[in-house]
Amino acid sequence: MEKYIGIMSGTSLDGVDTALVETDGKTIRLLAHDFFTMPEDLKKDVLDVCIGQDTNLIKIGEIDHRLGHVFADAVNQLLSTSNTPVTDITAVGSHGQTVFHAPDSPYPFTMQLGDANIIAAKTNITTIADFRRKDMALGGQGAPLVPAFHQALFDHLDNNIVILNIGGIANLSIVDGDNTSGYDTGPGNMLMDSWVHKHFQQSYDKDAQLARTGKVDKALLDKMLEEAYFKHPAPKSTGRELFNLPWLEAILKDFTTSIADVQATLAELTALTIATEVRQFSKEGSINELLACGGGAQNPLLMERLAQLLPEWQVADTLKYGVDADYMEAMAFAWLAHQTMHRKPGNLPAATGASRLAVLGAIYLPN
Repeated sequence: MEKYIGIMSGTSLDGVDTALVETDGKTIRLLAHDFFTMPEDLKKDVLDVCIGQDTNLIKIGEIDHRLGHVFADAVNQLLSTSNTPVTDITAVGSHGQTVFHAPDSPYPFTMQLGDANIIAAKTNITTIADFRRKDMALGGQGAPLVPAFHQALFDHLDNNIVILNIGGIANLSIVDGDNTSGYDTGPGNMLMDSWVHKHFQQSYDKDAQLARTGKVDKALLDKMLEEAYFKHPAPKSTGRELFNLPWLEAILKDFTTSIADVQATLAELTALTIATEVRQFSKEGSINELLACGGGAQNPLLMERLAQLLPEWQVADTLKYGVDADYMEAMAFAWLAHQTMHRKPGNLPAATGASRLAVLGAIYLPN
C-alpha cells in the first residue's frame, strides 16, 4: 500500500479539497483530509475567464502560477495537520482548476490551470497533473474521470449502485463491473450558487434556506429544460462555460420571477435533470441505491427532492459505506495518481467516449 494526496478545486471555486489516501489500486482508504480557502481575488479572476470575459495570455499565465502556489500550500497544510512526513507520499494527483472545457468544439480542448511544476518544487513530491487531455486525444470527452475510481471503490457491492457527484456540475457513475459508465447530467450547485451570490454575496444557499422560501416557476423550469445539452446522448460532459449566470439571465429576461422563486426553480432543475437520468438505470429485482457525494449532498432540499422523484431508489450519501462525501473527488485524483505511477489506465471509454483505455496525466518530478 502506498500513500497519495489528491487535490481537487471544482467548479464551485470555494476552495481546495485535499485528501491523503492509502491505496494499492483496489483498496482505497482515506487517512486524512483538509480544506484550503481560495483567495477571493483569485476566485474572481478565474470566474472571469470561465464565463468568457476578455482575457489575454499574460492573465492566463499569472492565474496558472498563482493556482500552482495555492495547490502547493494546500498540500503542505494537509501534511502539517496530519503530521505526515513528505517522504511517506508517493505522489500528488492534481486535478487543476478547469477554466474552459470544450470537448465538442471543432478543435476539442480542455484547460486546467495550476502549474504542477510549482506544486512539485514547493512540496518536494512527485506531482501528476493534466489528466484529461490524453483521453481527449483518443476522441473522448476528457470527463468524467471519476467512474473508474467509483468502480474500484464500490464494485464489490451486490446492489445496483449509481454514484451521484453534485459539485458545480452533476455527474453520474453507473457501477456495473466491466460495463461501468458515467456522464454529466447538467448543473449541480453552479447555477444556484451563482444566483445567491449575485443577490446576497453568499457563496451558496446554506441548507437551501432561500430556495425553501420560494416556489417553482413551472414556465421558467420548462424554458430551462429546453437547453439542448439535456437532450444530447451520453457520453457527454459540460461545465461553467455553458451553465453560468449569463445563461440564466438570458432566460430570465422574459420572466418576472422573484429571487426566491428563481432559486427554488434552479433547485428543481438540478433535481429533475438528475432524476430523469437516474431513472433509466433502475433494475427490477435489485436494490437500487443512489449514493450522493460532493457539496450538493449537503443540500437537504436537493436530497429530499431526489428521494421523492425516485421512489424506487434508496437515496443516501456515500458516508453510508464509510466514504466522506465531501472528499470523494480529491480521493479520486489521489487514486488516479496511483494509476499513472503504476502505468495503469485511469479512464473508462464507456464514460468518456475515448477509443481505448489509457494511462492519464503528466509526471512532474520534484527538486
